Amino acid sequence: MPQATVVTGGTGFAGRHLLDLIGSSSDVIAWYRPGGRLPDRGGVTWRPVDVVDRAAVADAIREAQPARLFHLAGAPNVATSWQNVLAHLQTNALGTHHLLDAVRRYRPGCRVLVVSSAHIYQPGDSPIDEHARVRPESPYGFSKLAQDQLALQAATEEGLDVVVARPFNHIGPRQQPGFAIADFARQIARIERGLTEPVLRVGNLTAKRDVSDVRDVVRAYATIVSRGTAGRPYNVCSGRASRMQDLLERLIALSSASIRVETDPARLRPHDAPIIQGDPTRIQSELDWTPSIPIDQTLRDTLEGWRADVASSSR
Repeated sequence: MPQATVVTGGTGFAGRHLLDLIGSSSDVIAWYRPGGRLPDRGGVTWRPVDVVDRAAVADAIREAQPARLFHLAGAPNVATSWQNVLAHLQTNALGTHHLLDAVRRYRPGCRVLVVSSAHIYQPGDSPIDEHARVRPESPYGFSKLAQDQLALQAATEEGLDVVVARPFNHIGPRQQPGFAIADFARQIARIERGLTEPVLRVGNLTAKRDVSDVRDVVRAYATIVSRGTAGRPYNVCSGRASRMQDLLERLIALSSASIRVETDPARLRPHDAPIIQGDPTRIQSELDWTPSIPIDQTLRDTLEGWRADVASSSR
């Protein structure tokens, strides 16, 4: 019986951490966007596949005959979705349609994890569970809602073995600076090296977000694939909301540099919910998953990663 594992979006933030978790094996096939540089991570088989290319996706699934598939490829940024709506819809919605269609045609027994997003929910003052109202507030959220519903429909109406993760905010080492905590850490690292003035520019710091370490999040993905119920979505979250101001202050406390914080209007979003907090009851009670990495360790590891990156690039 085929035992291959396919990871789409293998070069992405969560994708790289998932590959670290599941280990190196010739049976692991990771996809990356065609035209880019071949990833330098060894131990897995790399395939250039664009999920928007229906024929390429079909060929890759037919060739690999995977036993399990982690679908992490996608356009991930809420902020840029306002300027690039079409790309988000194509990659997140149409790409998922192509993938599920290929599985249905060529490997219907494959267990598929589709990674949706907490941004499909309507924000509110109470912790959000899987029954909460869906009402996205960004083009990114709408594209993820389409992806989410395609996955659930494939499970409930077509009988595919599809499980759905709805992650809330996750941070950690190797995240790109288009995301708040990674951007803060990069700015601090550059200030420490004397590459920029000691001013840290920020957006809205009053927002509260449910934040988990990406390494805990990919462990949740593996758990859902292993034990989750097909057609059943699972929130991946900590159940606690942290104020961005507090997270920033904890990051700055890790540095000896004297840093001034200034609000940059360009970093403010058109819509920014005051609080987004998840309810992790389902994944905790049904699958026995809880986050284990303390937020201070996550912040420290994120900053150390950017220190190393800035030091390397400034040599």
